[in-house]
Amino acid sequence: MNSPSTATSPATAGTAGTIKATSSASGASIEHLPVNLFASVMGLSGLALAWRSASKTFGADAAIADAAGVLAILVFLALAAGYLYKLARYPDAVRREFTHPVASNFFGTITIAILLLSAVLGRYSASLQQAVWTAGVAVTIALAFLSVHRLLRGNAAPAGAVPVWLIPGVATLDIAVTGASMPMPWAHEVNLLAVAVGSVLAMAYFVMIFSRLVHGDPLPAGMTPSLLILMAPFEVGFLAYVNLVQQVDLFAAVLFYFGLFLFAVLALRVFRPAVPFAASWWAVSFPLAALASAALKYADATGSAVLTALAAGLLAFLSVTIAVLLVRTLHALFSGKLLRT
Repeated sequence: MNSPSTATSPATAGTAGTIKATSSASGASIEHLPVNLFASVMGLSGLALAWRSASKTFGADAAIADAAGVLAILVFLALAAGYLYKLARYPDAVRREFTHPVASNFFGTITIAILLLSAVLGRYSASLQQAVWTAGVAVTIALAFLSVHRLLRGNAAPAGAVPVWLIPGVATLDIAVTGASMPMPWAHEVNLLAVAVGSVLAMAYFVMIFSRLVHGDPLPAGMTPSLLILMAPFEVGFLAYVNLVQQVDLFAAVLFYFGLFLFAVLALRVFRPAVPFAASWWAVSFPLAALASAALKYADATGSAVLTALAAGLLAFLSVTIAVLLVRTLHALFSGKLLRT
């Protein structure tokens, strides 16, 4: 991964102007903690699940997956504590984020993080996994409902159709990705509901976003990393569908290969030194993790040596990408740039 140059405002670049606080203070403050940082939990959890799959495919040490999973849990707890403090201390800042037509979509990163963490926790406690997954289901469906309700009020600016629109809707697909094997008697119908909602919303939003990208102005440089979200409906859809039907069939293959094609196209636009570093760079992490996990599952189903090598390459690229993002984020945090307007 090419290391992007450091941005002046890593906390807000890439959220199409994720709402800047009105406080006159110019120093670092929890008031400026961006909600899109929860995408880091998505990426770390996705990394853990991908390496868990790799332990079956390649015999990789399970300790790698465990370490990534523990880190994901710790990062989530730290971010949750920070954002709850922000809510208590600066409720207007949170309200502005939640009502912003672009930044509000990043609240979906919280619900996806909860769902993915349920799968991570499954290694330690089945009952805890089920409880966290159930909570994740409730908030994910509620957020998807709210996001559609807001859009149907009308008068949405065409230029506002950006890749982050996909986050709350596609989040419902992660319900089936993480909960297809849940033992509760109602879980199967909830998974079907989630796949129905997520797949149809993904199709509708994808068409609108693709049209805007073709006919409208290019995305601001800070939002360029979010382009990789466009492949998420296909790779996450692959994982959700395969988990439901318990086989890799022709339809699953179509989903996987189109997502792979989009990755090849979009990676050339995203991974460039000219794209500044910001918290929004974490938007690339979970789509990459979904692609790597889908490649591992597809390679296992086909037994192809070429696809197995491809899956190994994607897993390595994912691991390096997240390592770079983690180092750059910690540098921005300790230098005071991450929590500054």
